[in-house]
Amino acid sequence: MLKAFDFVIFGGAGDLALRKLIPGLYRAYCNDELPEGTRIFGTCRRQEAVAEYQDKVRAAAEQHLRKGEFVAETWDRFAKMIHPLFLDISSRDEHWDKMAEILKSGNDNRVFYLSTPPSVFGVCCKHISESDLISPTTRVVVEKPLGYDAASADAINTEIGEYFDEKSIYRIDHYLGKEAVQNLLTLRFANGIFEHLWDAKTIDHVQISLCETVGLEGRASFYDDAGAMRDMVQNHLLQLLCLVAMESPNKLTADSIRSEKIKVLESLRALQGDAVKWHTVRGQYAAGEMDGKAVPGYLDELGKDSNTETFVAIRAHIDNWRWSKVPFYLRTGKRLKERFAEIVIQYKDVSHEVYPESAGGVTPNRLVIRLQPEESIQMVLMSKNLEKHETELTPVVLNLNLAEKYKHFVSDAYKRLMLDAAAGDPSLFIHRAEVDAAWGWVDPIIEAWQRPENKPMAYPAGSWGPEASEELLSGDGRSWFNMDELLTEDQD
Repeated sequence: MLKAFDFVIFGGAGDLALRKLIPGLYRAYCNDELPEGTRIFGTCRRQEAVAEYQDKVRAAAEQHLRKGEFVAETWDRFAKMIHPLFLDISSRDEHWDKMAEILKSGNDNRVFYLSTPPSVFGVCCKHISESDLISPTTRVVVEKPLGYDAASADAINTEIGEYFDEKSIYRIDHYLGKEAVQNLLTLRFANGIFEHLWDAKTIDHVQISLCETVGLEGRASFYDDAGAMRDMVQNHLLQLLCLVAMESPNKLTADSIRSEKIKVLESLRALQGDAVKWHTVRGQYAAGEMDGKAVPGYLDELGKDSNTETFVAIRAHIDNWRWSKVPFYLRTGKRLKERFAEIVIQYKDVSHEVYPESAGGVTPNRLVIRLQPEESIQMVLMSKNLEKHETELTPVVLNLNLAEKYKHFVSDAYKRLMLDAAAGDPSLFIHRAEVDAAWGWVDPIIEAWQRPENKPMAYPAGSWGPEASEELLSGDGRSWFNMDELLTEDQD
């Protein structure tokens, strides 16, 4: 049972705290998941912000919670848990002493959430330690991006590790908190029909797509330094790949799950030098049209020249017995035609087609796990067209819409992860060894992209990315899958 805890958000007036963290904790309160005595602290860099804090978080909650979630009377009760603090993270002064005095009067069970730039992670942990606020039940949660490459990630982890044990460091990737992602493990390991059909003997290939319609959205400085590879592939996409490809852990414990995920990362076939050219596509969106409106290109939004990629597609291989010769196609990008995140498991063709050509071609079976915007599990199967006397084959979709099944459930990845951190459950957080292994695979690709011939290819906003992305799959006799297009065709 979760005990009362103190939750301290460094950067408590920042965008992440206002959009995700405070609303997530409010949802937990509404679900009776915050024990009595729990306290929430948000640090502010300006004294004026302390006085404005309650009004600011309330306004943000009204804006970012779903329709009908915000109830004024409930918020007023929840707001009594929230306490703003004036604090300059970088300066170890009397305000740190004041915060320490307040925290020591409350719960030993403490979570420090560093919703700050990674450049201050080390000094923040140092000051937490100097304030004598670290106990066996203290955790620190750190946000991505954790470093710019393997060396910088190692430096940040080493800094944090000077003050916190590895078991107390919770590296967050909010995709792992999505219920649909967690359901992937249940789908695999609690259903014999899938666990027996989950290897190179039955699966032709796997596609993992994280597609966005937005552009820079005020993140120009960060994004131009990071790019799609560091922002999305090194963490989100590789974590999803691990959950799809990992062996069954002997128990659903943090150590067992992490061990299997690390094995996958270490089994990824290295992409270096010329191999990068043949197995990756790098793109950058140009001006185009979104929802009937003209939108500027990346360079126009940025206001300067840049070779930063806004799109990445990769053909990856996992060299182990389960996935031998099965390609994993990874795709992510901004200003794409549609916003969605999904995993597609495409099965091999039937070994012998008994129907004549006149019946139409056979579409391969596909298991489609949609993570956003809605959460669903869909299976593409072949069926006879019942509206025609003659035999005509057509693909149909078996659809489990989880939003329909669980009508009163509101998925909130941050809420789930914050409560897990408070409970001391690290199962859905990332171990340092995972970070090291992921950067070890990504760094050589980024290095090869620095060659002049590997500049990002332009693609119009509102498209599916560079044509080379389609060619990456068509050269293998495959194509990117889009469930929405299949459903449209089916309705036609």
